[in-house]
Amino acid sequence: MQRRSIMKGAVAGGGAMALAACAVEQEPGGPAAASGDFGLPEGEGEIVIGYINWDEAVVATELWRQALQASGYTVTAQEFAEVGPLFEGLSSGDVDVFLDGWLPITHQTYMDTYGDQLEQLGAWNENAALTVAVPTYVDVDSLADLNAHADLFGGRIVGIEASAGLTEAVQHSTIPTYGISDLTLETSSTTAMLTELDSAIAAEEPIVVTLWQPHWAYAKYDLKNLEDPEATLGEAETINVLARRGFGEDFADVAAALGTFAMSDEQLASLENTVFSEHEGDVEAGVAAWLQDNEFADLVA
Repeated sequence: MQRRSIMKGAVAGGGAMALAACAVEQEPGGPAAASGDFGLPEGEGEIVIGYINWDEAVVATELWRQALQASGYTVTAQEFAEVGPLFEGLSSGDVDVFLDGWLPITHQTYMDTYGDQLEQLGAWNENAALTVAVPTYVDVDSLADLNAHADLFGGRIVGIEASAGLTEAVQHSTIPTYGISDLTLETSSTTAMLTELDSAIAAEEPIVVTLWQPHWAYAKYDLKNLEDPEATLGEAETINVLARRGFGEDFADVAAALGTFAMSDEQLASLENTVFSEHEGDVEAGVAAWLQDNEFADLVA
């Protein structure tokens, strides 16, 4: 997030929603209900949280699914393959909440299209950024120096999804601005990129990847972001909670809690590392384990 699959895929026409095959719905009183007091008012009703398979979206969605479920709500976590249809779902009311809106740059196109039909409940992280990174043992510090060291990296920048906003920024802004003609941005998936990163670091080999912060990779590996003096990847952004119009009226207590939700880079990196590294991607178990050592109520204080 994933990622970045900050995806800017085409918005589906005619109300079609390109959903992935995953939807998780659990009744109140399930496994997460035993996790303790989440500090949320008791309530009832059905809430659909839409998400893309981006790391921070995945863990934040599960965090709130467990908290809301324990507080009496029936929660469906609905995965979308592309961000365009997710925004369309929010605007039509088929989706209640999206926890991973990057503003004011990455998702601004969708806000221009659908913003009048959405509620912006609040920003829960204010230090989100697109990056190009290398392991700290690599003696390259700036994007301006990347082309001169093309052979070091085998002429490759290891990227993520072709439809990602990060990919678009690197391809159409970073590469031409710095004259990077001897390296090719290779796209596949975030999972594939992270696999290559892990293998390269294990062998202490040079590698350059497209990445973003906050991300658990920064907690697991010693990485450095290449300097971007021309700001081709944009400035820091905020990660926002977006909701369908009318959500705040229908679920006032939940909307108020979502509006105060906040996670530091360190907290989010810790949560992601617990889920994706310590629990090998078992999201439900990883989030539950993290909550044993961290109070959810502190995140909405």
